[in-house]
Amino acid sequence: MKSLWIVLQEQFKNFYLIRRMSLYDMKSKNQNNYLGIVWEVLTPVITIMIYWFVFGTLRQRAPIEMNGTEVPFFYWLAIGFIVWTFFFQGSIEASKSIYRRLKMLSKMSFPLSAIPNITIFSKFYTHIIMLFLAFVVFQAAGYYINIYYLQLIYFVAGTYALVFSFSLITSTLSTLVRDVHLLLNSLLRMLLYVSGVLWPLSLLSDFPLILKIMQLNPLLYLIEGYRSVFFGTEWYLVTHWEHTLYFWGVVFLMMLVGSTLHVKFRRNFIDYL
Repeated sequence: MKSLWIVLQEQFKNFYLIRRMSLYDMKSKNQNNYLGIVWEVLTPVITIMIYWFVFGTLRQRAPIEMNGTEVPFFYWLAIGFIVWTFFFQGSIEASKSIYRRLKMLSKMSFPLSAIPNITIFSKFYTHIIMLFLAFVVFQAAGYYINIYYLQLIYFVAGTYALVFSFSLITSTLSTLVRDVHLLLNSLLRMLLYVSGVLWPLSLLSDFPLILKIMQLNPLLYLIEGYRSVFFGTEWYLVTHWEHTLYFWGVVFLMMLVGSTLHVKFRRNFIDYL
């Protein structure tokens, strides 16, 4: 618990620097592109259109049923993919953030635990823009703003907490053993197909054991929560209170493990370069 408190204090005390450095990180990454940071949004939009063309046009996917309401497959897919994109990009980039910047930051008075948060924050800007674009598209499609939008702040905060807690573990392990980052890249790409992003898990209703195992994925809770907000179907965090408790239990456990590992090994990080 002491390590967790240390890491959290470092995030709050350096929040201003984290925010400033995340903006610089995002701009410097795209400074050689004509469209600049527009690519941060354009890339996931193009990917969504590709998946929609494959799964929604060529495969002719039927509307998805959510809490007794049928919703178009494209909109259902888009919301899930927006959540997935932030989780995937934030986790992958944050996992290699420490060892990529360690030489530079070892000469500065800056807590190493804040480095993954800089990367995550830079991806968070894109996530907010994508949510705004989704909001505009949904209003035009007839899915108007509703009282369930009050849950959106909760689910955005939950997504950030999940990415940060997960990245605390992976950034530490990736610094100690570089192969961890390569393994993580492959595993997360595979996770896309079992997280309820591209197809509803209700298709596994005849396989209850497999369904229960896949529901242990905390990302699924967030994806379904976002969808319940945009489609206005239910108070997801209340009606699925058992999943809410499970989700925050997993986040707390990962935060505890990640902060313990980080504080224990960070003095020796420079030895692994």
